Amino acid sequence: MIIKDYKIFDYYLILYFLNPFYLRIVICDMNNLVIIGHPDKKSFCYNGIFKTIINEIKNSDENLEIIDLYNEPFSEPKKKIVEKYQSLVKWSNRIYFISPVWWFRLTPRMEMFFDFIFTPGFAFDFVNITKIYAYPKSYLKDKKIRTYMTHGAPALPVMTLYLNSIKLRLVMGVYSFVFGWKPSLWFKTKQFWSVPFTTDKKRLKYLNIVKKDIRKDLKI
Repeated sequence: MIIKDYKIFDYYLILYFLNPFYLRIVICDMNNLVIIGHPDKKSFCYNGIFKTIINEIKNSDENLEIIDLYNEPFSEPKKKIVEKYQSLVKWSNRIYFISPVWWFRLTPRMEMFFDFIFTPGFAFDFVNITKIYAYPKSYLKDKKIRTYMTHGAPALPVMTLYLNSIKLRLVMGVYSFVFGWKPSLWFKTKQFWSVPFTTDKKRLKYLNIVKKDIRKDLKI
């Protein structure tokens, strides 16, 4: 951000001497990291959700970085790319995850991202309470997270017969370790149902949900 008005600059200078942390809040842009985990650029995940998110952010004054897991050499993560992705995670204020559900999990490369990037020492550590019991101490609590998952299945069997296990495992088994438990992790993890088989009208409704979420984040 470039300050061209010197009166404004004087105002920020006063803020700095009063409270440097407040100055940082006032003038710093938000950093958005969007992670897409679908190999098909014609898919609803990629061509719909992903593009909606990046277009909204690009039309704002905020910063944007993208990790396209199927467009980068991430099948066998090397130290250099792991460090690159970890630095982007550190840099970010908000992280958006986008993935279809395959075999009741996210795509292989999205799961690899969790395994190789959210490592102990970087994303969390275990703190012993007793000799046999420890709890995870999260290091990325300051990140704001949104997740969009697409299903081929309808909601009813996944939510009832399978006890919403995909979302439950992701939020409680991954996110709560890394980002610390908070209700927003659950409510901001959204699932879109029967995507390949539903109507265009329904898919448009899904995209409007995404757009509304992003504009809320950007305060548009």
